[in-house]
Amino acid sequence: MSFASLGLSAQILKAVANKGYDTPSPIQAQAIPAVLEGKDVMAAAQTGTGKTAGFTLPLLELLSKGNKAPAKQVRALVLTPTRELAAQVGESVETYGKNLPLKSAVIFGGVGIGPQITKLNRGVDILVATPGRLLDLYNQRAVNFSQLEVLVLDEADRMLDMGFIHDIKKILAILPAKRQNLMFSATFSDDIRKLAKGLVNNPVEISVTPRNATANTVKQWICPVDKSQKASVLVKLIKQHDWQQVLVFSRTKHGANRLAKNLDAKGITAAAIHGNKSQGARTKALAEFKSGDVRVLVATDIAARGLDIDQLPQVVNFDLPNVPEDYVHRIGRTGRAGATGQAVSLVSDEEIKLLRDIELLIKQNLERRVIEGFEPSHNLPETDLTRKSHGQNKGPRNSNSRGSNQKRSNSGGKPVNRQGQGQNRSQQDGAGKVEHKDGQRSGESARGHKPNDKNPRHARSSKPGSAPLSGQRRTRRSDNSTQG
Repeated sequence: MSFASLGLSAQILKAVANKGYDTPSPIQAQAIPAVLEGKDVMAAAQTGTGKTAGFTLPLLELLSKGNKAPAKQVRALVLTPTRELAAQVGESVETYGKNLPLKSAVIFGGVGIGPQITKLNRGVDILVATPGRLLDLYNQRAVNFSQLEVLVLDEADRMLDMGFIHDIKKILAILPAKRQNLMFSATFSDDIRKLAKGLVNNPVEISVTPRNATANTVKQWICPVDKSQKASVLVKLIKQHDWQQVLVFSRTKHGANRLAKNLDAKGITAAAIHGNKSQGARTKALAEFKSGDVRVLVATDIAARGLDIDQLPQVVNFDLPNVPEDYVHRIGRTGRAGATGQAVSLVSDEEIKLLRDIELLIKQNLERRVIEGFEPSHNLPETDLTRKSHGQNKGPRNSNSRGSNQKRSNSGGKPVNRQGQGQNRSQQDGAGKVEHKDGQRSGESARGHKPNDKNPRHARSSKPGSAPLSGQRRTRRSDNSTQG
């Protein structure tokens, strides 16, 4: 199957070809025809499989055949939970719609509202927005939705989570009842699916992979280690295996800052991104990471969904996420679009329950590897996969939710492999006080099959002898999931 067989115009096909894609991914092959037929859609697929193009391409096709948006009017609204995701979806719209006479805009908080009002005054065919800033602009009468044709919820599971549902309901109340509704996400929990079905009309449900599955292109393993030794182990792994591009996830903002400083002090260039950073600082850090000026990017879950770095070779979970589904999103930053990747999780005995929830979710026990010289005080027992996960998808989602740092006893456990050699131990503060401030995830770019160009740093990390890598509970908006 080719993109040409999906009913897309020559202008769009040319833009797709310029990006180096010729074959649609499975989610694109199923979603694009359904959207073009005007049906409501609920689509789920593993992260990195091209969900964004699954709605961007047919949306551009549909709107190219209608009338242009009048002043202050919007024809299609794409809602995202985060600023970075909004920006990257906006880039996708511009990239694939560059040969079409359509106007698009991206609006989110943290930047001046004046230029956004100016754009809306001219009318916008496709508006990509975060809920908070959108409501601000609507209340200022800067935008009108009486002629809206299509609503898209990107990362629909997080958009409909408790932290966003109230704003979503406010927005739905001001939209025309007659519209096409599209929901795209990596996962749909049972509660979220029930909620979503109340917002769409007889949707076409598309799922191209098992729910909450991890990509088989990602090699995952766990490094059991005491919490105080995590930073030293990370330094050892980066230097020993000459990792040149590593995305590291920290549970807290302060922990991310401390870890980045620690790595810099060890001669490893690093930057942190999280909700306390300004939009300019986050954009700069991400650009330097992509260019290679920064070797390690330490992020809270603002980057867990959608961060699109071409053939990112390594992901490290410095802390396990409080929500098990977020593990799937985190490691989905590598092994994208057919490329291979590695993901390692540094797990202390305090995180046994979080690890168990993750392994029950993905239905597999992850390989344990102890680094010589950093043997943990307690082993990590394998999870009984025949058990049912108690409380999964429930409880606090906040990144410093109560109890997430409480010590848990551990006994037993199967023997584990050993790797590496000794190294001096150093102290690491893995957690910290977390106060709420607008935190964002980054956006997932449209992807088809494997692109033509390669990431040179990916090839370096996969030389013989390189070790593979691996791959929590819900509250209202946290550092991980607040809107613009």
